[in-house]
Amino acid sequence: MAGTFRKCMMLCCTSKVSREDMATESYEEAIAELTKLLSANADLGEIAAAKIKQITAELQAADSKQFDPVERIKTGFIHFKKHNFEKNPALYGDLAKCQSPKFLVFACSDSRVCPSHILNFQPGEAFMVRNIANMVPPYDKTKYSGVGAAIEYAVLHLKVQNIVVIGHSCCGGIKGLMSIPDDGTTASDFIEQWVQICSPAKAKVKADHSELSFAEQCTNCEKEAVNVSLGNLLTYPFVGNAVANKTLAVKGAHYDFVKGTFQLWDLESKVSHFFSE
Repeated sequence: MAGTFRKCMMLCCTSKVSREDMATESYEEAIAELTKLLSANADLGEIAAAKIKQITAELQAADSKQFDPVERIKTGFIHFKKHNFEKNPALYGDLAKCQSPKFLVFACSDSRVCPSHILNFQPGEAFMVRNIANMVPPYDKTKYSGVGAAIEYAVLHLKVQNIVVIGHSCCGGIKGLMSIPDDGTTASDFIEQWVQICSPAKAKVKADHSELSFAEQCTNCEKEAVNVSLGNLLTYPFVGNAVANKTLAVKGAHYDFVKGTFQLWDLESKVSHFFSE
């Protein structure tokens, strides 16, 4: 009984630490294990059993508390200020004067694919544009002026040396593009109109990989859509001129968060780099 009780207490401690670290899966497993132990060990002393029930109830009550977005933002900023801002006064002092990023990055709005985490970009290293399915629309002064303004500012004013368009695995925007009926019928106000920027990628995948499953076609389209975006980048005169003058490089990339890999390529030379470790 003593051994079982110690095991229960260890599970309780583990679950508390997990809550602090927001490791929900481990936390829920701990509660399930405590419940299982209570059911399977009828020989537990009344005091031990009562204590375990109390702790389990407390953990479940804590889990039911409503998420506080203000508190989450507060603790996040305090952590950043303590561990980053205050430890790098020179860096943030320089950034207060100006920025000189080397990269313009197009990435998906997907919460799982933040470029700063994936590529360890530090503040000031990358000027970023994030949208559904990391798409770059063709040059259009009115229809896509928001994206155009970001590209123009990065290339002409910040003088970035590299533009990288990063696609990713399990992209909902690409799945949405691949799911649009052939007659073009749409069911949303914005999403489907937006992702059709990369309709040429869908058409190419459908033509070249008709034998593949839908999921496999989507994976291929994630990469092909990046190539369409790279082509669209060259329709911006200031981008095309900078590339021609070799002051700007344009690259495509694909991050697979299922396999933990990152692929980088150049559209013109077809040189591809595959990183897995």
